[in-house]
Amino acid sequence: MPDNNEFFSKNLTDVAILPTDKFQDWDAFVMSCPEATFFHRAGWKQVIEQAFGHKTWFLYVEENGQIQGVLPLAEVNSLLFGHSLSALPFCVYGGIAAISDDARIKLDQAAQQLAAYLKVDYLEYRHFQPFHQDWPTKDLYVTFRQKIAPDVEQNMLAIPRKQRAMVRKGIKNQLQGTIDQDTERFFQAYSTSVHRLGTPVFSRKYFCLLKTVFGDDCELLVITKDESIVSAVMSFYFREEVLPYYGGGTDLARGLAGNDFMYWELMRRACERGYQIFDFGRSKQGTGSYNFKRNWGFEPQPLFYEYQLHRAQVVPEHNPLNPKYQLFIKAWKKMPLSIANLIGPYIVKNLG
Repeated sequence: MPDNNEFFSKNLTDVAILPTDKFQDWDAFVMSCPEATFFHRAGWKQVIEQAFGHKTWFLYVEENGQIQGVLPLAEVNSLLFGHSLSALPFCVYGGIAAISDDARIKLDQAAQQLAAYLKVDYLEYRHFQPFHQDWPTKDLYVTFRQKIAPDVEQNMLAIPRKQRAMVRKGIKNQLQGTIDQDTERFFQAYSTSVHRLGTPVFSRKYFCLLKTVFGDDCELLVITKDESIVSAVMSFYFREEVLPYYGGGTDLARGLAGNDFMYWELMRRACERGYQIFDFGRSKQGTGSYNFKRNWGFEPQPLFYEYQLHRAQVVPEHNPLNPKYQLFIKAWKKMPLSIANLIGPYIVKNLG
């Protein structure tokens, strides 16, 4: 099989593969393009390749030396979960980001041809807005985004009464928030939480790479009580937005309102730093996470995950709500945490 560059030089001369010396140009475009998100940044190429070993295809279109559109793609080929080409696995948003219809069309055509060439089961885009309305889609996921008021007290009063009481409970319990530069305490809280939910854990390497690659735009907020870890969250900063992305709590969190305090502390800090959007991230409709975010007064906004089926006959359902995974989830919850943390990364890296 030809390598990345050979395939494009022979088949798609208007579309190029991102080289290392083009990362700065790519990221400059992403920062300025209204359609782009944090998950379009070039650093995801390094993270996905090094953390999971998946092949990436970061495509761009250029005109007169200026990038006009980008499409970060990654190929996941798993015996358990199938063969896919997605923009972008492990990311809630993705798809094409472009400033011209011509660039958007070229990138879309390139992705479809690449998917056929690779003989994948399906090609997937993760857009905010519908793009291929004739493709199969999922209405499982929504996202929660809301403006941050310029005044801290305004943000507190904007939280519905019952949820505001939980935040004040965390404050009354004298919880403290600190910013860590390494992932050790964060991983302890996160891994404990996902194990409780019966979900395989990501590797420590993955989180270390995120912190290394994205630097100060990847922040670790750890909540403690008398030096004991209560909860922690890894957040991304992009333009005027803060995105709490991975988080969880230890066994102390529920009784101390640790997660409630944690998200308030993140919002408070973001407000004081002048950020304008709090992106609570995606949730599956009808889940505890979905209800938790609505309790904060956030309204769900649809996400459009669209699929061009190639070898697959139906849209994939690789999520915990799929009934066929229920026995696995129950068994995973009973597994010792140390073993779950050892095995989990080998499973989750193929889910995307």
